This record gives sequence, structure tokens and C-alpha cells, in this order.
Amino acid sequence: MLQYASVIGLIRTILIIMSVYFGIKILARLFAPFLVKFVAKKAEQRFGDQFGQFQGSKPQEKPKNEGEITIDKIPNTKTSNKDAGDYVDYEEIE
Repeated sequence: MLQYASVIGLIRTILIIMSVYFGIKILARLFAPFLVKFVAKKAEQRFGDQFGQFQGSKPQEKPKNEGEITIDKIPNTKTSNKDAGDYVDYEEIE
């Protein structure tokens, strides 16, 4: 037996689709601020945990006396390569 689509069935289907769409849209507007606040709080917590890990991994330093000099890092000394060649200025050709 073959069934044909009726105009009433088509209109009913379109109304169901539109009501679901607008219902989701309204619910999203109501719950979006709570969702954004929750996500922001979780991100802040994660960043705070990561920051705490970096602070905790640093070795404990003894207190410095006044006038005491300490070197934390030796700077890299850059040496030029003499075999690299000379710098040649260029000219634009028109």
C-alpha cells in the first residue's frame, strides 16, 4: 500500500522543526551566561594550578644578606663567524 504525503503532515513537520529550533535558541539564551561563567571558572582554576606547579618546582633559595652578590645565569657570549663572508650592500635595478 502506497502512502502519499499530505499538506497537513508537511505543515505539522515544519512546525515541529521550527518549535524545536526556537526552543533550543531560547534555552541557549537562558543558560549561556551560566555556562560561560562555569567555563571561565574552570579555566581560571586550571591556570592557577599550572602557575602553582611552576612556583612549587623552583628550589628553595636561602635568604640573601645585604651586599651579597649571586649569579643565577651566565649569559651566552655571542661570537661572530669570521668565515661567513662579507656583508654586501645591494642596489635596486630599475
